[in-house]
Amino acid sequence: MIYDNVELKIGPTDITLITGDSGSGKSVLLKALEKDIKQDLGLSYININDILPIIGKPLIETVGETLEEGLELLSKVGLNDAFLFLRSYEQLSDGQKYRYKIAKMMESKAQFWIMDEFAATLDRDTAKIVAYNLQKLARQQGKAVLAATTHTDLFGDLNPSVHIHKRFGKEITVNYYPNEPARECSLVKEMKVVEGATEDWRKLAGFHYRSHKIAGPRKIFCIKRKDELCGVIVYCYPPPTCFGRRLVLPKMSMKELNEKLSIISRVVVHPKYRTIGLGVKLVRETLAKAGTPYVEMPAVMAKYNPFGEKAEMRKIAEQPPPKEALAIAETLQQLGFNIQLLGSEKYVLNKLQTLNDEGLEKLREAFIKHCHARFMKYFFCHIPFGRKEVYAKEVMKANLERLARLIKVCGFLMQTKVYLFWHVQNDASSI
Repeated sequence: MIYDNVELKIGPTDITLITGDSGSGKSVLLKALEKDIKQDLGLSYININDILPIIGKPLIETVGETLEEGLELLSKVGLNDAFLFLRSYEQLSDGQKYRYKIAKMMESKAQFWIMDEFAATLDRDTAKIVAYNLQKLARQQGKAVLAATTHTDLFGDLNPSVHIHKRFGKEITVNYYPNEPARECSLVKEMKVVEGATEDWRKLAGFHYRSHKIAGPRKIFCIKRKDELCGVIVYCYPPPTCFGRRLVLPKMSMKELNEKLSIISRVVVHPKYRTIGLGVKLVRETLAKAGTPYVEMPAVMAKYNPFGEKAEMRKIAEQPPPKEALAIAETLQQLGFNIQLLGSEKYVLNKLQTLNDEGLEKLREAFIKHCHARFMKYFFCHIPFGRKEVYAKEVMKANLERLARLIKVCGFLMQTKVYLFWHVQNDASSI
């Protein structure tokens, strides 16, 4: 297009950043570009300011045509916690609201994403994270971005292929760059992976879907930005069995397993710093420091966030949900439960409180009929498998809070697990 005698070359996959002082005409230029996209190019576009969020409904019900699509979209923008799925738009922070609107832009399938006053209401750290994630998602999907802002600190994270600097009057400077993704978010350069302690895990445990205590930690590492805790990884001693293990390791005694194998039990990143690759960084930089030649990691979110594979772990096997969990999930669906939200104890407890005596009895009977070792272990943690007769009695007398936690266990079992494996290079011949 031609604007004030300046030729602008913007393609359907360019990341365009328009900067300039307040009142210099950035918004006018952006509207002119928007008009050209509509009239001359005939391409679809969406303006972030035109997105009208649905108020009062859980996020998961307002994104995507299906629950599966909604989960994928929210995960890509870093809103991938069960407790966030259940929040409504007005309950989000400014940064979370911006992430949500990016998810809605992706959902629209529009070719151009238009954003005036880009990230203007966000603190500068969050703005950089949003900018980095925006360009990453747009480039992955072959979309174009037109973003205008007075701020000059987002250039590196947005890494534009077209940079337009609008001065007062008709003066415009245009620079073109290779259309390549930013290598990493600028904030990552300020972070270091260091050895941590159980206390570090406790500080971030509430942001993990398995927030309960960890048993027998072997090593804990954390990623810090100066004194700020940004993420934690926990290595533990291995359990006696783990699906997928026999595909890569011979049968070993428990003593030998403890000496040679560690399991990644938890990886958690503070919600503020999600989508900038900290999970990958935590795994990649600590695998060789775990103290064992082999490391395994069963992961349930690998479908939406394959950070283990990006950190050079090998995907060995997938484990579908056990038949017992599937049977109980069917009963839960009949009783009106959303299977995708079983990880939220608050959601489950609220649903349980709406059931009548007949519904509760049906649910209890399902847990008794379709007994699984993990359900029994919930009641008898000191006796791994307990006794079925005693288990049945415990289920029948369990209050709603205990039933909610039992359903949460079922929700965990419903996730398809991926088994990931790593070994030090000089041990390759022994596998």
